[in-house]
Amino acid sequence: MTVVAHNAASPIKKDPYVIGPDGTPLTLKDLPPPSTKRWVIRRKAEVVAAVRGDLLTLEEACDRYGLTVEEFISWQQAIDQFGLPGLRATRVQQYR
Repeated sequence: MTVVAHNAASPIKKDPYVIGPDGTPLTLKDLPPPSTKRWVIRRKAEVVAAVRGDLLTLEEACDRYGLTVEEFISWQQAIDQFGLPGLRATRVQQYR
């Protein structure tokens, strides 16, 4: 068995992360790019998870993605009420 000792003077830094909608760690680097125009379920859910997990503030998310607060809150409510299928852009009336 090999034991790896880390020098206390140079601690290992990890990027902050939250658990994403698929159960895997999600860092700022994993979030959709700021230029995102096509919002699929997974991307919306990742942004909601990032805000809920304090990876981004609501203001930062809205600025980064050009969202309104109302739009973001509608994503949160859709997840809370209907799960990920509630984020579908098509057939929204089935879930609301």
